Amino acid sequence: MKWVFWLSVLLIGYSYAGYPLWLYLRSRLRALPVRREPIFPFLSIVLAVRNEAETLPGKLKNLEELDYPSDRFEIVVVSDGSTDGTNSLLEARASERLHPVICTEHAGKASCLNLGIQAARGEIVMFTDARQILERDSASKLVARFADPAVGCVSGELMLGEPDPADRHEGVGMYWKMEKKIREWEGAAGSVVGATGAIYAVRKKYVVPLPAGTILDDVYLPLHVARQGGRVVFEPGARAWDNFTESPGREFRRKVRTLTGNYQLLQLAPWLLTRENPIRFEFISHKLLRLCVPFALAGVLISSLMLDAVYYRWAAMAQVVFYSLGALAFVHLRLGLLGRVASMVFSFLLLNTAAVVALVNFVTRKKEVWVR
Repeated sequence: MKWVFWLSVLLIGYSYAGYPLWLYLRSRLRALPVRREPIFPFLSIVLAVRNEAETLPGKLKNLEELDYPSDRFEIVVVSDGSTDGTNSLLEARASERLHPVICTEHAGKASCLNLGIQAARGEIVMFTDARQILERDSASKLVARFADPAVGCVSGELMLGEPDPADRHEGVGMYWKMEKKIREWEGAAGSVVGATGAIYAVRKKYVVPLPAGTILDDVYLPLHVARQGGRVVFEPGARAWDNFTESPGREFRRKVRTLTGNYQLLQLAPWLLTRENPIRFEFISHKLLRLCVPFALAGVLISSLMLDAVYYRWAAMAQVVFYSLGALAFVHLRLGLLGRVASMVFSFLLLNTAAVVALVNFVTRKKEVWVR
């Protein structure tokens, strides 16, 4: 059981500390600068929506007010079989700049994005979602990165505005902060593994059709950019805002869907594990090993309980304390600094539980629904 314990510890340590440390050092020692200039190629902003009659007016106003020349961009909105007032709203607002594409039947986000891409006329295609609000200069900052001909995809940054910084969403916020640093370091010396779905852009020549049912378009498309020789970079100045008012239960379902999408990527694109993928090492370290962490956690716990040496017993006791902290956050106890630590532990356990559920969903071929 000793090898189970130490192999599990190594996997957890590498996934959450070793790989970020390696990225940090690489970004400092072998940085690959990206040229940035104020350029304004024709831009197509594409979003797929379903039953967003309430949020869509605000989103369209937000896009129309972007600090980008008004004659240099268009908005393509694809309605995925909406049954509320979304379709009539889009038809009433159709113009030279706003192009609605109405699907009378529910086809799924991936299929609708394909329709939006086909309708897009721009040299650069920018993707966003209905809920998040973009900062006025976000489009121009994304596009400025395309002044470097090596760049094929640019990811923006999702900002999580939390109404109560003391609540247990803080742990998820801390996880997201770490995730953004990893993306920043990946892009500083190579390519980012995926993009932020709320705001990212791709050169039209690199865009490939999405297989029907694709869950993670914001990972599938950037990986294909890297496969074709383009670079995927991170632009923290291009920001989208989300108020993050969801319940932990809904956030858990969203995370399950995302992690199920990571498993699906291996089915849709088996070349990801071959030499055809120029960022294979990063993909495995960033995406796949994270999926193994919950099983490594189980391995550490079981092996430490079965081994007799003193340090294994101490390891078992430390894990009892760790999981107890997660339980404290689950029952909403407010304990100052201890409570904030418990919140982060709870979020860590929630994310790893989602990874197990994602594996079950993938193996049982459970269909993932549209998550707004």
